[in-house]
Amino acid sequence: MSSGRINTYRDLIACQRGMSLVLAVYRATDATPDSETFGLRSRMRRSAVSLPSNIAEGYGRESTQDSLRFLCLPRGSLYELRTQVEIAQSPGYLTLRPDLDSLLGETDRVSQGLIRGIERSDRQ
Repeated sequence: MSSGRINTYRDLIACQRGMSLVLAVYRATDATPDSETFGLRSRMRRSAVSLPSNIAEGYGRESTQDSLRFLCLPRGSLYELRTQVEIAQSPGYLTLRPDLDSLLGETDRVSQGLIRGIERSDRQ
């Protein structure tokens, strides 16, 4: 990976940040009340897991348009996750940790950069 080549979806920075975000969300939601096991905790974890999952699926698609469609899905999941984090903070179920907050922003930036890069290369 030091050569900067992309050999698999795992080499994509967006996927790497997404995987880090999954771990941060799991850690942050460990302390949510048991009553939220199948509610907010589960929804937040599913939203986080969908980020790198959809990036991987988009990478494996044959057409650029199909790839872009799957790469746009994680951005929706990311906004869903941001909203869920805000909801969980309100009753005190979750304290926004700096690593989680940072990863939310960084994952959004690199995901958008990946989408723009693919769109540019498709126009050339």
